[in-house]
Amino acid sequence: MNRKNFIRSATLIAGATAMTATYIPASAAQVKPATKVMLKKSLGLGMIREDLTLADKFKLVKDLGFDGLELNSPTDMDKNEILEAKVKSGIELPSVVNKDHWSKPLTDPDPAVRQQCIRSVARSLQEVKDFGGDTVLVVPGVVNEKVSYEQAYNTAINSVRELIPYAEETGMQIALENVWNNFLLSPVEAKRFIDEINHPLVGWYFDVGNILRYGWPEHWIKTLHSRIMKFHIKEFSRELMNTKGLREGFNVNLLEGDNNWPEVMKAISEINHKGGWLTAEVNGGDRTRLKDISERMDKIIALL
Repeated sequence: MNRKNFIRSATLIAGATAMTATYIPASAAQVKPATKVMLKKSLGLGMIREDLTLADKFKLVKDLGFDGLELNSPTDMDKNEILEAKVKSGIELPSVVNKDHWSKPLTDPDPAVRQQCIRSVARSLQEVKDFGGDTVLVVPGVVNEKVSYEQAYNTAINSVRELIPYAEETGMQIALENVWNNFLLSPVEAKRFIDEINHPLVGWYFDVGNILRYGWPEHWIKTLHSRIMKFHIKEFSRELMNTKGLREGFNVNLLEGDNNWPEVMKAISEINHKGGWLTAEVNGGDRTRLKDISERMDKIIALL
């Protein structure tokens, strides 16, 4: 090689080396997030099984180490009382669960029924904003003997799109949850559903325990990725499901079922989750039971 060609080759190698040093593939960035994922602990208000005032319930869960509470919505409770209890306790109200999406599903064949659900979710969006939160959990629809899978898919897409103006008006998020509704049964399909709606205020509320009946949560988390807005956690035992009955699978404490929590939390870390909340949806009880749930959640979060 003559000197001229040698210098030219050396220059090209140096340039390629510099590009390699500065370019980070997206996959590598997902595996090693720039900052540690932080998760706060929440639980459903209905899990508190002590005869207390609302303010004392809020204070109790704060004292037990929880950061937030999740309410059903639209609520029949006095909103001023809720806000006063929130301020006094320091508890946050990051999300609400719409209470009408099962009885009046967004996939009902009757347009009037679907409109009842849409109006209800619209109220929930305003309520969560009033509470200082940002997310409404919504079941996207139900497949049954009267509603085919394809019909549900198309109707659900249209119904969620009808909700977008309410989300935009309030600035609140609509998070669709995976439940046992015979619908959106794979992570690829769930991802496609969100992407077809294609709106930043519509995403996923991923329930870690619900998926164990027919999948692995870490797979879903990696596929749904940034589409996940919030997390519900519960345990599930396939052995109990197979030996004692389907719903008996839920009768197991956190950390004692089939969730591979190190892998689940690794997946949450790898997607650099930004939603910030892990909400327990398990059998509640008195303060002793809730303290146990809080401590088990601490052990799960420590795996991040």
